[in-house]
Amino acid sequence: MIQLLFLVLFAEAVVAFLMLVKIGPLRELVMKSLDQVKMGKGPATAKTIAGTMSVILLSSLMSILKIQNKGAKLGTMSPMDQVLWRTHLLEASLMGFTLFLGFLVDRMHHYLRKLINLRSTARASQEEIEKLKKEKQQLREKDEKASKEIKLLQEEISKLTNDMKKLKLESEGKDKKVETAEAHVASLQKQAEDLLLEYDRLLEDNQNLQTQALGYRG
Repeated sequence: MIQLLFLVLFAEAVVAFLMLVKIGPLRELVMKSLDQVKMGKGPATAKTIAGTMSVILLSSLMSILKIQNKGAKLGTMSPMDQVLWRTHLLEASLMGFTLFLGFLVDRMHHYLRKLINLRSTARASQEEIEKLKKEKQQLREKDEKASKEIKLLQEEISKLTNDMKKLKLESEGKDKKVETAEAHVASLQKQAEDLLLEYDRLLEDNQNLQTQALGYRG
């Protein structure tokens, strides 16, 4: 019994040490092993073992008290009682340390698992933050590119507007020239008509004069 308790206590101490000090992949191996132990019927089994050891511990303490009371009544303890007292005391001490160390290992495993999960969450959050920063940078670059394109388009629109104004002014100038030319043509046509009328009148006068001249000769 005592050898078994020493073995269990040593195993728990090794597990606690490996959980406290990171030596290569040993901590991860111990954590995974404890995860497996706590799955399925593991917790119920551990509670049963702890309950049994607690009962044995209580029994040992009762035995120690009985031996001490017996020795107090007799004034001294017999060699057999002394051996039994020391044996029960050693067993009680080992079981007490074993239970305490087992509880300590369980709490260490619990908090280390929470710490690992928190670190994983923090790492994932950090990666998400880095991703968001990259997306923000990309959006900023796209925004700057869009701003430059908008500026170029505005400049192009301004240039086209100025060209349209120039064309409109040129068109208005040409319209005025066309109107002036049309007025000039109309004036020339009127002058031509007047000249044709004057020419017809002159022809008529010439014919009248020729007729009169022929009349005088006759």
